[in-house]
Amino acid sequence: MSKRLDPRNWASWKPFGIGERKPNNYLELWKAFRSVKGNRRYAWRILNQGTCDGCALGTKGMRDWTMPEIHLCNIRLRLLKLNTMPALDTGALAHVAPLAGMSSAALRDLGRLPHPMLRRRGEPGFTRVSWDEALDLAAEQVRDRRLGVYLTSRGVPNENYFAAQKAVRALGTNSIDNAARICHSPSTVALKETIGAAATTCSYTDWIGSDLIVFVGSNPSNNQPVAMKYLYHAKKAGTRIAMVNAYREPGMERYWVPSNAESALFGTKITDHFFGVNVGGDIGFLNGVLKHLIENDWLDKAFIDEHTAGFEETRAAVAAQSWEELEALSGATRAQMYELAALLGEAKSAVLVWSMGITQHTYGEDNVRAIVNLALARGFVGRDNCGLMPIRGHSGVQGGAEMGAYATGLPGGLPVTPENAETFSRKWGFEVPTAPGLTATDMIDAAHARELDALISSGGNFLEVLPDPGHCREALSRLSLRVHIDIVLSSQMLVESEGDVLLLPAQTRYEMAGGVTETSTERRVIFSPEVEGPRVGEAWPEWKIFTELAARARPEIADRVRYPGGTPEIRRDIEAAVPSYAGIAALAEFGDNVQYGGRHLCPGGRFPTPDGLGRFSAVAIPALERPDGSFMVATRRGKQFNSMVHERRDGFNGATREAVLISAYDADRLGLPDGERVELTGPAGRFTGRVLRAPLTPGNLQIHWPEGNVLLDHARRSPDARIPDYNAVVTLRKAGA
Repeated sequence: MSKRLDPRNWASWKPFGIGERKPNNYLELWKAFRSVKGNRRYAWRILNQGTCDGCALGTKGMRDWTMPEIHLCNIRLRLLKLNTMPALDTGALAHVAPLAGMSSAALRDLGRLPHPMLRRRGEPGFTRVSWDEALDLAAEQVRDRRLGVYLTSRGVPNENYFAAQKAVRALGTNSIDNAARICHSPSTVALKETIGAAATTCSYTDWIGSDLIVFVGSNPSNNQPVAMKYLYHAKKAGTRIAMVNAYREPGMERYWVPSNAESALFGTKITDHFFGVNVGGDIGFLNGVLKHLIENDWLDKAFIDEHTAGFEETRAAVAAQSWEELEALSGATRAQMYELAALLGEAKSAVLVWSMGITQHTYGEDNVRAIVNLALARGFVGRDNCGLMPIRGHSGVQGGAEMGAYATGLPGGLPVTPENAETFSRKWGFEVPTAPGLTATDMIDAAHARELDALISSGGNFLEVLPDPGHCREALSRLSLRVHIDIVLSSQMLVESEGDVLLLPAQTRYEMAGGVTETSTERRVIFSPEVEGPRVGEAWPEWKIFTELAARARPEIADRVRYPGGTPEIRRDIEAAVPSYAGIAALAEFGDNVQYGGRHLCPGGRFPTPDGLGRFSAVAIPALERPDGSFMVATRRGKQFNSMVHERRDGFNGATREAVLISAYDADRLGLPDGERVELTGPAGRFTGRVLRAPLTPGNLQIHWPEGNVLLDHARRSPDARIPDYNAVVTLRKAGA
């Protein structure tokens, strides 16, 4: 990696970008320092000894495996407070009415949950109970009942996921799901189908020195900020960066990497080529790019002939799609599609990166298939500086499905079939259900229809992460039992119920004896040791909560679900159940890691499919109907991590949480000045906000998530992955008009 200064990539000649709109990363350091007052030594040990529980880049302390530099991002700094804060005063839970109007941030700031708490039907609040009382009550109510279990992805290690899914299956159901369902489940479906592996095929080192990186519906400047340092080095190595998105993200235009002297001083120009598309128009654009590749003979014919199947069918499908259709859907021109095709055609290597701008649609699976088609057409799989990367936003999300905490998948990503269930039944010594379970969204529907008796939610907040919060609230109120396992309070815990509500205090990953592991985006399984520091009340590790619950509900198999040897024993069980995780049992010290599959999956074009071939997909144009005068609205992330909002204002674009981002063209056409109050009306409800001009493709809007969930139709989901659609057709008018 070159250390020479390169003014060609500088974003500004102003030292430190003085006067420019951008996040103040050094102010973040100061805020983090203030937030951990009284526990600063513990916080420092977490930073230096732990594996980051923020996004899924993966670190060992403040170092990683991509470059020999310090890595510290705003997300990790903001999470320090959660990981070090003292216990809340449980007396505040005796009457929850005063808490109901508090924001999620205010609820978190009350402190950690220290003890099991119970609220009976009709009671004004929670009272403290013992672990024995709590677990016995829960065991009685989940035994032979209709049960659903959901685990979030923030900070949840592999050991918790694996033990939880095993315990839930011991209880007689496959209805366990995790946050991967609402972010990258379409990637899992499409990648397994096309290349045989539901993970990135490359490593972060492949970014640096690649001819081209294409980001589609992905914004790492907000969601994976450490990755911006990789892009800084990629730019210095001559890599060109293209972006396909409805919004020209300011953080992907220019970025100041705070831990690199050159970038901190002068900033870095990131995106070289931007392609604006409609929300939901990605297939039109990507198919147009493929059409150009074919028409101009920019294909790796040897790779296609030797390593793929289905090309001729795909060629015929895109040939039948007219340029007029592709332009109308995408919102881009034929010439813009040609420009990206030429970039791909000239490149000897490229990495294609995508995120939830691609997956969170009713046709998210087809969006991913269209990206895979481009990589296969150019042979950009299985070699250096090439690959397909569904970049992950949370440290637990890659491992969750691979551990089997998935309604449609068993450990190792095996589908739920009678044959696979029988394999695990023999391995574990109890009967594993043979039919897929309820997904996270299906659980809420079942609860709403009174077809679910009990719901266990480990972290997360359905009121904030799923469409139509009113529907979710009604569903949560209709259960006979809700169990919330978490480290802090959330608003869903306070929903009054027809049955009992239990709050069970969990440990953070840094508190777990024996240490734990996470799996990063690049398939690296990383050990995170227990970090010395204060402990909160009676908090338990989640793996112990789930296994003890199963043991009490089914005492006849208690010895087959408990782990008296702690997390090292769980890792041995993982290695026995998931062949790709070979080596996890030996991880025991800080920095220990194993990257399953090595630097590249599909090396040399050999795909882990039954016939060893990658598969092209004939991707049809989706039927998108947008009545005249309406807009497509997408939900976006601001200064936040998952649904945890850290600031009202986004440092990149100045948007407050109530902002309605609109193109200057549309704002001028409708006579809407910045700051004008407007009302959006969608399938589920209304949203009132204020106009903010932004570099958006005309005809499209963006609002913040989770606030914008009130507009979304909870019934709109993709056909295979069952991911909710986080976009909607809306009308816009001046508020009060």
